[in-house]
Amino acid sequence: MNNKILEQLEFDKVKALFAGALQTEQGQEELRRLEPMTEPDRISRAFAEMSDMEQLFIEHHSFGMGNLRDISEGLRRLELEADVNIAEIIDIKKVLQVSAEMQRFYKELENVNLAALHQIFEKIETFPSLQGSLQAINDGGFIENFASPELDKIRRQINNSESQVRQVLQDVLKKQGDYLTESLIASRNGRSVLPVKNTYRNKVAGVVHDISSSGSTVYIEPRAVVQLNEEITQLRADERHEMARVLRELSNMLRPHTNAIRNNAWLLGHLDFVRAKFLYMQDNGANVPTLSADKTVQLLNVRHPLLTNPVPNDLHFMDGLTAIVITGPNTGGKTIMLKTLGLAQLMAQSGLPILADKGSKVAIFNQIFADIGDEQSIEQSLSTFSSHMTHIVEILEAADSDSLVLFDELGAGTDPQEGASLAMAILEHLRLTQIKTMATTHYPELKAYGIETKYVENASMEFDTETLSPTYHFMQGVPGRSNAFEIARRLGLADLIVNEAEQMTDRDSDVNRIIEKLEQQTHESRKRLDHIKEVEQENLKFNRAVKKIYNEFSHERDKEMDKVRVQAQEIVDMALAESEEILKNLHAKAELKPHEIIEAKGKIKKLAPEVDLSKNKVLKKAKKLRAPRVGDDIVVTAYGQHGTLIKQLKDGKWEAQIGLIKMTLKEDEFSLVKVQEEVQKPKKKQVHVVKKAQKSSGGPRARLDLRGKRYEEAMQELDEFIDQALLNNMAQVDIIHGIGTGVIREAVTKYLRRNKHVKHFEYAPQTAGGSGCTIATLG
Repeated sequence: MNNKILEQLEFDKVKALFAGALQTEQGQEELRRLEPMTEPDRISRAFAEMSDMEQLFIEHHSFGMGNLRDISEGLRRLELEADVNIAEIIDIKKVLQVSAEMQRFYKELENVNLAALHQIFEKIETFPSLQGSLQAINDGGFIENFASPELDKIRRQINNSESQVRQVLQDVLKKQGDYLTESLIASRNGRSVLPVKNTYRNKVAGVVHDISSSGSTVYIEPRAVVQLNEEITQLRADERHEMARVLRELSNMLRPHTNAIRNNAWLLGHLDFVRAKFLYMQDNGANVPTLSADKTVQLLNVRHPLLTNPVPNDLHFMDGLTAIVITGPNTGGKTIMLKTLGLAQLMAQSGLPILADKGSKVAIFNQIFADIGDEQSIEQSLSTFSSHMTHIVEILEAADSDSLVLFDELGAGTDPQEGASLAMAILEHLRLTQIKTMATTHYPELKAYGIETKYVENASMEFDTETLSPTYHFMQGVPGRSNAFEIARRLGLADLIVNEAEQMTDRDSDVNRIIEKLEQQTHESRKRLDHIKEVEQENLKFNRAVKKIYNEFSHERDKEMDKVRVQAQEIVDMALAESEEILKNLHAKAELKPHEIIEAKGKIKKLAPEVDLSKNKVLKKAKKLRAPRVGDDIVVTAYGQHGTLIKQLKDGKWEAQIGLIKMTLKEDEFSLVKVQEEVQKPKKKQVHVVKKAQKSSGGPRARLDLRGKRYEEAMQELDEFIDQALLNNMAQVDIIHGIGTGVIREAVTKYLRRNKHVKHFEYAPQTAGGSGCTIATLG
């Protein structure tokens, strides 16, 4: 397809209408490269994919990919034997995760028969081992401790050294607090320092790293921690070297699969693109047309996609019809009809839905040519005529029987009689060569040509003589008539003058009267057709209402039963909450051991009756989806390491890829990171789980993530979490609360302060979460 027609009809603006619904950069790239096609199979496939997507949305309203970035640059670096950076690995990791989700979604798909998209889903490959290895880098870009044993060792040494530094500084704060401007530990140049009053700078032995702007405070690194800080600096260098080695190893693992990963990214982008086309179709009342076997174009209630509130029109350009000539004055939307036809064809041949009703048909043209001028002046110069004629000559030389030609104001810009003759000669040439043509003109001579010539049809745009304004309704089969006399009368021109003018053009007046009757008949036919359409719409609404009532009635009993079960569960939960409150009070008043409290809680929970939720279809589905599957991301319960299930073994065991190593686990030894209820939208509520990780040499430490939780929910989880940690004799725990508004962080602090089993707690180092995470020592 020639680029000139795409520019003339502003096809780039049409494509921009679909960009807002795209979630992936790969989908954006496919849209950017989109061009009209001439192969019927490709166009039919694109139409079938949109119909498939419509079926998917009936069953899964939230179908989507989530945001995916372009990974082509990272894959190119891998192919050039270079290593990818952390940001590129995160983007690739996301593609692999969504690939696994899409394959899982397709395997569990029910009640949908895909005619075209099944090939896209089936071509998506999954890489559980790679997914598990890439878990070594979390979504925040932090390389986890379990990425390698050496990295874990280095970070434990750093944590121990930093703890020693803090302890030494705390001792200095206690002993030499009078020498300090503030009783706190500051940081300068990456070193932990103390703010010493300048008058006492000689009282605190150490290295000066900074002086305040007023000169009253000197920031000194005490001599006792200099050596420790030097060790930390060296350890930091070792940490960076080991992280670089981990990235190199991950890059080597990814390198053999670059082609498959690139193909996955394209497949996901294509699904996203089809999704965007469907959403446009849904939001704008567009439809998928059918492809005609011949050159028939039939557009029902077609609208221009770039206009606000466009007037819908029917256009019947049947196979035997060679030309449609739209006559009439230079007002009323003749040019818009030309562009609407051209854009409907361009959109359909690009595999896009068109703004027309169901039942519309489009043809396939190898080329579409147009000579559309925006000049609306009465006097056009010779240069303008020459420009248009030069363009028309080029079109006539290039067009063939598989082309569509659009002419706006054909023959304009020269003597009216000569211009009309030229226009008829050009149309006759196109008719004889069987080239489908739509042309607009204001020459009355072409009305007779349209009536007298086979395979040529007249058309016009309706004009309301009452309001003296165009209605923009397309009237096919009715030539345009002049409204000059009627307009002149309504504007106040004397009847004597108008009557005399009419007598001078008796023959034309007769023709105009015939055209007026045709217009009235066409108007009446349109009114009857609109009434029929209204009745059809009412019937459709009635059918939908009946189906809705039937479905509501058939499911009412299940809903009521589910409601009763939920209410029963709420009563049980309330009773358990009250019993736990009683146990907390006993805990505060009596010297009960932690395991005694936990055992008592367990006994109380056993007394609560179990609510039968087996008949709840939603819960049954959720239970089914919670079952572990190959490709699921997990957390190893004992150590907190992240990984991915890669193989199901016998006796309920699984093989998992944990960073760079493989492990064999039972189902009770790991937790799923998230529950796959539906393929995610761009914005999906985050599912938080208890994560555990090995942090220090003081034994296993657990991690609880409270980000995004409500206050009551967070406090309940924290209480249960501490109970389990005490029961498992854990030495330390990490509680991630984030920074946010500080409400959860303050609540955690208060809870830990009043719990007598918490010996000590403090914020984590900057590398491990800073003030967004609290480390508690239990005993």
